[in-house]
Amino acid sequence: MEGPMGQKLKQQEFALVSVSELSPSSSTSPSKPVVARFCADSGISELRFHKEPESIATRNVDLRTARLFKLGPVQSVCISEGSEASKETSYSRGITVQFRNEEESRTFHSAFEQWKKEVSQGKQLSNGTILDTRSKFDDKIEPSSAKMYFHYYGQLLHQQNMLQDYVRTGTYYAAVVENRTDFIGRVVVDVGAGSGILSLFAAQAGAKHVYAVEASEMAEYAQKLIAGNPSLGQRITVVKGKVEEVELPEKADILISEPMGTLLVNERMLESYVIARDRFLVPNGKMFPTVGRIHMAPFSDEYLFIEIANKALFWQQQNYYGVDLTPLHGSAFQGYFSQPVVDAFDPRLLVAPPIFHGIDFMKIKEEELYEIDIPLRFTSSVGARVHGLACWFDVLFNGSTVQRWLSTAPGAPTTHWYQLRCVLSQPIYVMAGQEITGRLHMIAHNAQSYTIYLTLSAKMWGPGAEQGGILQTSSCKLDLKEPYYRMSQPQAYPIVQDQQSHQLISTQDIPIQSHDLEEPELMQQPSPNSGTHLNIMENV
Repeated sequence: MEGPMGQKLKQQEFALVSVSELSPSSSTSPSKPVVARFCADSGISELRFHKEPESIATRNVDLRTARLFKLGPVQSVCISEGSEASKETSYSRGITVQFRNEEESRTFHSAFEQWKKEVSQGKQLSNGTILDTRSKFDDKIEPSSAKMYFHYYGQLLHQQNMLQDYVRTGTYYAAVVENRTDFIGRVVVDVGAGSGILSLFAAQAGAKHVYAVEASEMAEYAQKLIAGNPSLGQRITVVKGKVEEVELPEKADILISEPMGTLLVNERMLESYVIARDRFLVPNGKMFPTVGRIHMAPFSDEYLFIEIANKALFWQQQNYYGVDLTPLHGSAFQGYFSQPVVDAFDPRLLVAPPIFHGIDFMKIKEEELYEIDIPLRFTSSVGARVHGLACWFDVLFNGSTVQRWLSTAPGAPTTHWYQLRCVLSQPIYVMAGQEITGRLHMIAHNAQSYTIYLTLSAKMWGPGAEQGGILQTSSCKLDLKEPYYRMSQPQAYPIVQDQQSHQLISTQDIPIQSHDLEEPELMQQPSPNSGTHLNIMENV
């Protein structure tokens, strides 16, 4: 803790020409000359406006919630939050401030920002302490995004959608009850508990106590559901709050959570899962799930490409109520291709065996999830026009008794995550046996998602290919936060007899070894020896 803020920022005064309330219903004229004082003599950092020679402040502004904006060279407006009764931030009070000259305006703004900075960093005041109320979550996530996120998951209809994903819910149930030895007599923390269903599963498996941590209003529903199952609920405590902020009375032997979003990482809850590990998990404790893998393969889908491209045809109209829309056609075309496509597709659309990128939740650092860089290298099984990169994920529950995989692969039973495809606006052409290289680069942003940068290139093939270079390259930038939900079932694509096929093994039953995660950036699937075989056929 640094020294008292009073030693760094002493009470400051500024002489002003006038101040006045900013309100639609206010008709008051600006006040006579006043003095503005920055002070903290009540333990709260405030900006006070005094009418001289009066000593009592006529207006007080809490600097924790205030903002200052310039209206002109010598005029500014200070606004502060209104009531929090609605649980929504609203700025219901504004004060216009008139300065004597530009220099005093600049000095005032500088002082305002310095006092705000000291408050936000939780510095100690000379006569009290302002606690740092901002958590790691608050520092990296935009408030409006967090508000929408917690509102969404605070509704029962969305919880029902996830509960009715029987692949998801059934796999979690099996992973827990089949590994009772991991839960019996153990302390469990359910990270982002939602409805509390996983906490109830852990209690069924014999957990000594479960702490169900949930930040949204769903915590109240979870409490009600758990209370309605008293034989289990007596061993479950619902804790409302973010895992980055809450305090628990004891460490956990096991963390259980469902932190996966689209493409595994969307919504950035994996970071909260890792923070919970660092804060609450005992050494050598377990995490359910334990590891995750993002699988990728190039695909060919002419129907999808045409569907997306045709959306921009609206902007090719040259006489739309007398207006030429064509100047915006290029921007609209690129805009539609900036949306990742979320749907369930036919695995025969894949033109090469997939690779995967592994994430070990037991070892990864939170900061390593801020930027994910995956080199791509495939060998085409067929001659085709490659329209982009298809992605899906699976996670492993590495129990002491049973290892369970939850897979979202194409051809496997469909989940509410579906699969995701990044579509190139400029497809590339490949021949059978040709090498496809590239890069999938994902950068986290403060709207709880990622910006995706994809590049695919086709290299020379045939005799002398090792001396050849890149023939074609295509790139795209996509926002994982704004996907195109194309919730149609996989179409039946005709099979042409002379097409070459390639068999892929389903990954959900493959045991994972510890060494598999040492170099997770680029891993080729093992040769087929068990599981479900998927035929890869060229799209026609």
